[in-house]
Amino acid sequence: MPQHKSAVKRVRQNEKRRQRNQSQRSKMKTLVKKAMETTDKEEAEEAVKEATSYLDKMASKDLIHENFAARKKAKLDKHLHNL
Repeated sequence: MPQHKSAVKRVRQNEKRRQRNQSQRSKMKTLVKKAMETTDKEEAEEAVKEATSYLDKMASKDLIHENFAARKKAKLDKHLHNL
């Protein structure tokens, strides 16, 4: 257990950030999965657009690595192209 006041505050902040990051990663996975599961071309275009936008946002905030986002986006584009 933390002894200093600042360390107690740090524990609170870290837990709040951990939960926020976890929810954002979960949303990212859901959007990517939704885009990959669609078979209708127009529906897929919309889902890929939304997922791509969210991946870029996550990468710009350093929640995920830029290469990870690029890899996911390439996979989504490949899926869209094959429809």
